[in-house]
Amino acid sequence: MENSEIKKTCLHDRHTALGAKMAPFAGFDMPIEYAGLDAEHQAVRTAVGVFDVSHMGEVIIEGPDAERFVNHIFTNDVTAISAGQILYGMMTYEDGGTVDDLLVYKVADDCYLLVINAANIDKDIEWILSAADGYNVAITDLCDAYGELAVQGPDAERILSAVTGVDLSQMGFYTFEMFDGEDASLPVVISRTGYTGEDGFEVYDTNERIVELWDALMASGVQPCGLGCRDTLRFEAGLPLYGDELTAEISPLESGLGMFVKLDKPEGFIGSDALKTQKEAGVKKKVVGLEIDSPATARHGFEVLDAEGVKVGEITTGYRSLTLGRNLAMALVDARCAALGTPLQVRIRKKTVPATIVKKRFYTTRYKK
Repeated sequence: MENSEIKKTCLHDRHTALGAKMAPFAGFDMPIEYAGLDAEHQAVRTAVGVFDVSHMGEVIIEGPDAERFVNHIFTNDVTAISAGQILYGMMTYEDGGTVDDLLVYKVADDCYLLVINAANIDKDIEWILSAADGYNVAITDLCDAYGELAVQGPDAERILSAVTGVDLSQMGFYTFEMFDGEDASLPVVISRTGYTGEDGFEVYDTNERIVELWDALMASGVQPCGLGCRDTLRFEAGLPLYGDELTAEISPLESGLGMFVKLDKPEGFIGSDALKTQKEAGVKKKVVGLEIDSPATARHGFEVLDAEGVKVGEITTGYRSLTLGRNLAMALVDARCAALGTPLQVRIRKKTVPATIVKKRFYTTRYKK
């Protein structure tokens, strides 16, 4: 992609003014870090940080068949929640591979907001449109209309309540509220989910209003955070990233996300037959956690070997945990090697180092329940 084709979020000027280290991500010029990876990571773990996530995609699905259609393309079951609640799940191909993982906001039985990953926006929207034949729904792309901030950390509720004037203390985990915005056709959305293992909120608003909110958070002393620590935080919490722990070749069941796959939905969903077959037969590979006995860090794509030195998988994500001080990784390995405590090896450059399978939620999450 040529530099002239790289998109910019509504906060791009704010990032460069703060001296952020910028780099292309999902077609956008995005901040990777400001004060440094460790400082930003620790700010979210101990206080509060704010992320520009305006590159994420938003799609509205509405109409008489909205509920049936969303259930047709989504692994989770939206009939199980009420308006104002959110579900996490996946869209899958007919063969069970993953199109994307996403959040579904239930506005009403006939209206849903889908929040999709930035790198998959074009692919996802094309796939959603292709699945809509025979359903009485309207599908609206709001990706360019909305900006989005994620405010994360133990102090997120207090700070965001003070800055917005909205009492967020009663908002439950995986719920949201909608407010009248300056543009009557584009409501303000505040939700409580997060991607860091800490309590946190997302605010969706017009690009202009998101800039104003960013400025107010900066004036309140909130630490701006880049995509670098967003990845280290989600990794410690054992949360998947599309392209690493979920891909067109890695199903939700293989990634250990079966609790978000409702195979008993009466009408099923795209990919449900393949996933039922996979579940009945038993998955042949699994995403697991690894603790690595080496000062060197395992990176995406590094080989994982069994005790005899036979390749059994690859690293999907690896870091030295900034919170725990241990070298950890997630890896996709043969199911026969996936039991907790199994000794394995990782090839890091020219050396082979010992590793042990551990629970992949390395950090004890602190969401508001």
